[in-house]
Amino acid sequence: MDRHSVHPMNPAVPVRATRPRPVAEKRMPPIADTAAVKQMRKMNRGIVTAFGAIGIAQALKVFTHKAVTGKWDWRPIFTTGGMPSSHSAGVSALATYVASNRGARHTETAVAVVLATIVMYDAQGIRRHTGEIAKLVNDLEDNFVKLSGEFPSLKYEEQEKELKELLGHQPLEVLAGALFGGALGLVSAKIENREREIEHARGVYPEHLDERA
Repeated sequence: MDRHSVHPMNPAVPVRATRPRPVAEKRMPPIADTAAVKQMRKMNRGIVTAFGAIGIAQALKVFTHKAVTGKWDWRPIFTTGGMPSSHSAGVSALATYVASNRGARHTETAVAVVLATIVMYDAQGIRRHTGEIAKLVNDLEDNFVKLSGEFPSLKYEEQEKELKELLGHQPLEVLAGALFGGALGLVSAKIENREREIEHARGVYPEHLDERA
């Protein structure tokens, strides 16, 4: 296009072409630093995700216990064992969260995955077998109590408390906890990435979202 255009009324008079004015880019205001937002920024999202998975898994044991026994009981919230495995949920959530944020080749991901593997193997291996042994010991003690009642000459002092039997988990319980924790860890990582995108769009670059090695 020519620098000058022709006047519509008088073709002999050149008219300088006007350029459109640039539109100022609108910038979204930063998020208000309320007390709740500041507190959330100081928290370690990985720790919150892991302990959140443990707490939710413990609460779910109440419903799975109701489905199996038909009775409501709040005690499974404060005990080990049961469906799903809360320890497996916690370490799986942490491993998935770290892998989603750091990448599969990062050292932190390797540490989290190895830790999760050891915990889940221990839950369905050593701890489960220890619980089965405790059950056998409790049954044996009950038999001794019956024998001492039938034969007064046989003296046996009964223990005040029985050994705890619910220590470990069945493989299915470990798998359920791992799947639940993995899903929660992935959701937590997605939410954090979304927060990072919103903060960057608003011109806020919080350190807790940008510390990615």
